[in-house]
Amino acid sequence: MLRTHTCGELRPAQVGQAATLCGWVQKIRDKGSILWIDLRDRYGITQLILEEGAAAQELFQQARTLGREYVVQACGVVVERASKNSHIPTGEVELRVQTLTVLSPAKLPPFLIEDETDGSEDLRMQYRYLDLRRAPMQRNLMLRHRLLQQTRTYLEQQQFIEVETPMLIKSTPEGARDFVVPSRIHPGHFYALPQSPQTFKQLLMVAGFDRYYQLVKCFRDEDLRADRQPEFTQIDCELTFVTQETIFHIFEGLVKHLFQCIKGITLEKFQRLSYAEAIRLYGTDKPDLRVGMPFIELNSLAQGKGFRVFDEAALVVGICVPGGAGYTRKQLEAWTEFVKKPPLGAKGLVYVKYNSDGSIKSSVDKFFSRQQLSAWTKAAQAQPGDMLLIVAGEVQATRQALDALRLKIGDALGLRAKEKFAPLWVVDFPLLQWDAEAQRYTPMHHPFTAPQQEDIPLLEEKPEAVHAHAYDMVINGVELGGGSIRIHEKALQAKMFKVLGLRKEEAKQQFGFLMDAFEYGAPPHGGIALGFDRLCALLGGTDSIRAFIAFPKNNAGRDVMIGAPSTISEAQLNALHII
Repeated sequence: MLRTHTCGELRPAQVGQAATLCGWVQKIRDKGSILWIDLRDRYGITQLILEEGAAAQELFQQARTLGREYVVQACGVVVERASKNSHIPTGEVELRVQTLTVLSPAKLPPFLIEDETDGSEDLRMQYRYLDLRRAPMQRNLMLRHRLLQQTRTYLEQQQFIEVETPMLIKSTPEGARDFVVPSRIHPGHFYALPQSPQTFKQLLMVAGFDRYYQLVKCFRDEDLRADRQPEFTQIDCELTFVTQETIFHIFEGLVKHLFQCIKGITLEKFQRLSYAEAIRLYGTDKPDLRVGMPFIELNSLAQGKGFRVFDEAALVVGICVPGGAGYTRKQLEAWTEFVKKPPLGAKGLVYVKYNSDGSIKSSVDKFFSRQQLSAWTKAAQAQPGDMLLIVAGEVQATRQALDALRLKIGDALGLRAKEKFAPLWVVDFPLLQWDAEAQRYTPMHHPFTAPQQEDIPLLEEKPEAVHAHAYDMVINGVELGGGSIRIHEKALQAKMFKVLGLRKEEAKQQFGFLMDAFEYGAPPHGGIALGFDRLCALLGGTDSIRAFIAFPKNNAGRDVMIGAPSTISEAQLNALHII
């Protein structure tokens, strides 16, 4: 062994003992006759000390030649520190160095490898292997590791078995765009990388495995943002002979188990909202319930009074801001500009202050009487000192603008604390949505989602009214994942494909294997997939999943460290029959 201890291991109990440490030089402090070196590895930092006179002159001068990030081996004796450091676990001791070996010299790194770095995100992505030396990044990946372990532990206790499904599959037209892989031995044919193991896990249920899970890589060729990557990991699960309630019970249990093990936090019971309620009350199907401030629709109270902005709007809707009556004109102007700027593009913002003395002051006083404004505050259940903020316009855009404003005000009021969690299930989604560009219905989730039993007769005659047996898990405004009870009958699946505009021949070509399987005794089944990277970010207290992925892509979908994607040679293209 090159070392006897790690750099996070030594304590006062080892004083007087010989020890050998290996690690990276983080910092050198040269006080003339004394040198201190902070030596770092994954486990922590230990201070080395060399004193002129006590150490050989050659050793002392050698230590002075070290640079940041040199990899060294230091042998010596553990001694008590004269000046202790309570901020690190090894802060009561140091290693008095007797021999020092440079295992690998290092160039000066392009940014500080410390908790607080001076490197830009682009630079740190380019030198990701250096960024990963920083303690915060190592803590992130250790958190991910513990989550992986605890996920497997919980699911195996629930009698799930882990089964790997193929990475090279068939491309299908539904969902996001596929990443495709040309086949060399089958000219003109392509594999696709899986967006999800959906059909394979359903086939595992037909095969009788009862409870399946997989921590699986998935791929989607879509536009990126902080919580998206072209390749991502999900906790993918499927179960037979279950109801929606069974799935809620098991996976609430999983998430509660992970929060307890990783954060020591006991999650309260998951709330439930229908999709329609979530849209009506919060303008989104993934509401952040920490904020409160549900929407109040005011069409019946605010229209027909001569205020053109309201009268011409499809929706007049507001929120009640607790204690908001004290906000200044400058703050109100800032919020108004916020909702007016793209991409929100609202026409403006109306305020109604319900002052603590009972008086009411608004930006539309000349259009509405005090009695009319009082009816608004009563509808909002406002208290003296509160304020209503109201937006009007086209339904979807208006809800989106007010939801964004609600979250911004929630931040300003400190309602979105990272250590506070508000979980819920969103249920009763529409089964289908109309695609105006394609002029056909598309699935809200995927084409294997079962319609609710009572809505099946409406599937062909009134498809927009059909509700799905689908559910999403949402925590703090983050869609952590979703799933559904699946179709397990061939006739119903064929009817679903027909509603989606797939001809029989197309359906057979793309999904014939699944339809065939349904003829051999397919059990009722359902499942869920949770975004593992998003779960890491949520438990790690950040909005970006990149911090919890060892080698992520940037916002342009590129790996700037290795230079991917890249061109390939003409010979490779020829072998793949592409040119």
